[in-house]
Amino acid sequence: MNAEKQRLADSASRIANWKRWGPYLSERQWGTVREDYSENGDSWTYFSHDQARSRAYRWGEDGLLGFTDRQCRLCFALALWNGNDRILKERLFGLTGPEGNHGEDVKECYYYLDSTPTHSYASALYKYPQGEFPYAWLLDENRSRGKSEPEFELNDTGIFDESRYFDVKVEYAKGSPDDILIRVTVSNRGPDSAKISVLPTLWFRNTWIWGRNYEGKTGKPVISHLTDGILEAEHQTLGRMRFAVEAANASEGVSFLFTENETNNERIFGSANEQPYVKDAFHEYVINGNTGATNPVNTGTKAAALCELNLSAHSSATIRVRLCSAEEMPQDPFADFDSIVAKRIDEANEFYNELLSITSGEAARSAARQAYAGVLWSKQFYHFVIKDWLDGDPGHPIPPSLRNQGRNKDWRHLYNRDVISMPDKWEYPWYAAWDLAFHMIPFARADPDFAKEQLILFLREWYMHPNGQLPAYEFAFGDVNPPVH
Repeated sequence: MNAEKQRLADSASRIANWKRWGPYLSERQWGTVREDYSENGDSWTYFSHDQARSRAYRWGEDGLLGFTDRQCRLCFALALWNGNDRILKERLFGLTGPEGNHGEDVKECYYYLDSTPTHSYASALYKYPQGEFPYAWLLDENRSRGKSEPEFELNDTGIFDESRYFDVKVEYAKGSPDDILIRVTVSNRGPDSAKISVLPTLWFRNTWIWGRNYEGKTGKPVISHLTDGILEAEHQTLGRMRFAVEAANASEGVSFLFTENETNNERIFGSANEQPYVKDAFHEYVINGNTGATNPVNTGTKAAALCELNLSAHSSATIRVRLCSAEEMPQDPFADFDSIVAKRIDEANEFYNELLSITSGEAARSAARQAYAGVLWSKQFYHFVIKDWLDGDPGHPIPPSLRNQGRNKDWRHLYNRDVISMPDKWEYPWYAAWDLAFHMIPFARADPDFAKEQLILFLREWYMHPNGQLPAYEFAFGDVNPPVH
């Protein structure tokens, strides 16, 4: 039995929870039905991409090529700034359903490269332009095109001409179930030197401001500065985790920023903030130079390591990050870092060499392996409790009464709080029953226990309707799907 198969067996028998952490972080939480508390059910405009950097989510989180635990308590993702953009790149950009000439459409270049079933090794790539990201151009051009015309893509803007972009590759390797090593390699593909700010970001999902007692609710957690290069994150149920960052090529070394994962009410609603440090503080600090936006006492529920890189043409730099339980963190977090990553890569190769041994040809095996990366990276923590969504939270305004006559009103029993296979974590960041069933065909070869658990999950009484229907998707759980289960 190879090493990855042993990890799968240990996870299934609960000897070790190798699946506790994974790429379960959504790529789009904004614009979803579960975050929509509008009267008319217009989820696209109620919570927009522009608001996402400043407004706390109720039901989940999103981020750029991120990782989180299976209850989405503590999240990690990258934030980037090329020195030209008007906003910090913390999440993927795309068009809403009404904006795209063919519906919703992500307008970024990113790729899932690899992953084992337990995510003991996983890698992905994001291509970040060095010029100002053409947000408005993509929106205006696609909005003006009809359904018979092609979509206007990021490549069509010429933003990647002369290879003036950064390749940002992130790799995850697990030293143990609660020891995640993260290697970020930033490569300047262009003909000239270029600067980029990279912010490996750690934050807690906001579970403390809603005023409702529910499963997963805890007291307010905290991230604090422990010692040089190391933070400590303490959570009521997750325990204590430590977060270490090393960036040898950073021009100013590594500095830590702190804020709270709470809404900037002043920007979003025009009302006063309850405290001065809010969700979009790192945007304000890095882009607008507002040093008062971050907490000077180095504590909060959201923290980032600011690493400023100046890369000559065709050169690369590496940032090493370790997120580990406090009990397991080595005295030198990076002494064994490269050897663990190399070992997990070897084990991933071993796993796929066996799994794809009947696939003939190197090109076909490579394509199949990346296809597995696609479905494995598309797992997502999904939280949606219809009764609480319809009734609203005690700490917030009462939802419009029309909600009880509108979308999903007949699904008050539905309680979703699981890691689920998604059709896509940006364009369709919610499960679809028949898509999921088809996903389990390839999953059954790589991870049969996960496939079985996913199929059974939708037959449980907190998913299946009392009338026997399986929930379809969040836009209309009662919609008709073919009975592919």
